[in-house]
Amino acid sequence: MSNPTYVQPAIPGNIVLTAQTLKNSGGAERYARDVIAGFHRIGLRPTLFAREIDRTLPEAAWIDPQRMDVWWVPRKLRNLAFNWRVSRQLHKHRPACVFSINHLTQADLVLCGGTHPGSLEALGRPPRRSDAWQIELERRSYTNATAIIAHSMLMKQELQRFYDIPAARIDVIYPPVDTKRFKVLSPEERKRVRRQLGLPEDRVVFAFASMNHERKGYELIEKFFSKTNLPVCLAVAGRPVPRTGDTIRYIGYCREIESLFGAADYTIVASTYEPFGLVGVESVMCGTPLVIADNVGSAETVTGDAKIAFSRRSEASFEQAIHTAVARAQNGCQITDPLSHLAYDPSVETHMEALCRLISAISATPAYMKRNAGNA
Repeated sequence: MSNPTYVQPAIPGNIVLTAQTLKNSGGAERYARDVIAGFHRIGLRPTLFAREIDRTLPEAAWIDPQRMDVWWVPRKLRNLAFNWRVSRQLHKHRPACVFSINHLTQADLVLCGGTHPGSLEALGRPPRRSDAWQIELERRSYTNATAIIAHSMLMKQELQRFYDIPAARIDVIYPPVDTKRFKVLSPEERKRVRRQLGLPEDRVVFAFASMNHERKGYELIEKFFSKTNLPVCLAVAGRPVPRTGDTIRYIGYCREIESLFGAADYTIVASTYEPFGLVGVESVMCGTPLVIADNVGSAETVTGDAKIAFSRRSEASFEQAIHTAVARAQNGCQITDPLSHLAYDPSVETHMEALCRLISAISATPAYMKRNAGNA
């Protein structure tokens, strides 16, 4: 059903989405689900090409699912195989618009939620042969697309630097957040959740959520928290950690991560490479400020006292950020008006308005008309 809060321009009804998977997982999967839900609310039923589709998710009922198995291909070649299989299907029947959330060389619109060269640069690792394959797939996807959505200014800059994409073809549209799920807890509810999670009342609690500690920067965080004498506690959710104690506690896999964000005093975002980092915005929406690395994409969207930025290039910078956070916490650091500390409206409705406007604009360009001539 159409939502009256949408300002919907005329867009093609026959839309194809492509994604790695549709399941309850990371940021790209969350974004795919949000976009599908957004289209559903305005009465559109897109076709989804994906390697894996979890049919138990509500979004699976709002698409025409097209599963593209590539399990039989060596892992390093699966992105190429997926591109080849989907491209063959699109050659048989070209829909009105193809929006690729992964990388597809035949897409009209491509999402950039990270670049492979940027990731390698951040990790300090030279490219291997398989990296060269992925980089070439990205290059062809971005070069062939009529338009590109970058999830941060950081990604727009990487697209220009690594792939020479003209700025005019890149639209920075920040990703949405479930604003009904991530919200400020009342003081009473916050105390209850802290007790439920076993978080100390006499320490400043820093939340850290990660399923990949190396990429999320846990080594830097642990090095400080394992030695500090400050009245602090690092609450780790997700993958287990090797050592715990008074200053580091493992709370397990947290399905309701919004509870942790709402109960903590701060959330730490310290990734080595983070094109956006939705955790940052989710935490702010829960009323909890950030200690965030300046190389994280979402840092550019958080303003004022809602963030304390640091540089991953300096351990002293991280230590100073924690000291600043502890000092601020003495007088209360919770955010009462999250939207006033964000540079954009994170609602799915606002995101879909921007996405629909872009799709409508794409359908009027000569490049789109040439690509889709005789196939609409």
